[in-house]
Amino acid sequence: MSISPKLLNEGEHVVVSCRTHVKALFGPILVMLLVLIGGIVLTVLEIGNDTVDSTINYAAWLLMLVVVVWWIVRPFLKWWTTTYTFTNRRLMFRSGFIAKEGRTIPLNRISGVDFEIDVLDRIFGCGTLVVTDASEAGRVELHDIPKVEQVQKVVSEELHRQATGGRADDGT
Repeated sequence: MSISPKLLNEGEHVVVSCRTHVKALFGPILVMLLVLIGGIVLTVLEIGNDTVDSTINYAAWLLMLVVVVWWIVRPFLKWWTTTYTFTNRRLMFRSGFIAKEGRTIPLNRISGVDFEIDVLDRIFGCGTLVVTDASEAGRVELHDIPKVEQVQKVVSEELHRQATGGRADDGT
């Protein structure tokens, strides 16, 4: 799940890397079940052998194929290829299977890392990581991050370590 080591600069190491929680695939799984039920119904109810019935049957199978590619395969590939990686120097988003897309925010531009957990997120053990930075947008939301509280803690510790130059906090 981690990014390729060739994307890291000399002296840079991964602090935490993750992808969106698998709950993002619940919608596509539901669509897949509906398509399977539709396929079973089409197979069981196949009526006669005339040309009209065959054409309708082929059109229905073609429609199901389009649904599978658009609402199941595409979201799965997006989930599979999207990663969020914090290194000791930057936050990186990478996404894409054929056409790739990425964004990098240097850690020294990040001013805060917060999290939000709603009721459904609490059930699944994930949440939204909110990264506040010095860009025009000023806020980046990473939705459905697994174990978001631990990720926020690790990233905050790294930001603190960087701000203090790696010195230990003596508590005074």
